[in-house]
Amino acid sequence: MRIYIGTDAAGLESLRSGSLEGAPVLAESEDEQHEYEAMLAAAEDGPVVVVAEIDHDEQPVTPREVVSFHTVLDDSGDLAWFAPEEIDTVVELLTR
Repeated sequence: MRIYIGTDAAGLESLRSGSLEGAPVLAESEDEQHEYEAMLAAAEDGPVVVVAEIDHDEQPVTPREVVSFHTVLDDSGDLAWFAPEEIDTVVELLTR
């Protein structure tokens, strides 16, 4: 199941050292529009959205489950995409 969690730099630091806590947002369906809406809803909880694939809703999100990161880089309001291995870059962007 794909989940979306809004978080901040401290949450990403926690993810790097183990797992991420946070209220996951689920898409209504696998439709791209529903997934985009879920991502926007998660973005209300923090400046970065962590997208993860988990097997069940009680499973912790560790770096292994992360599919991507999304954060706003400019005044456009558009969420930029980052690969899981770019977590250091995302943390750096958030702490500027």
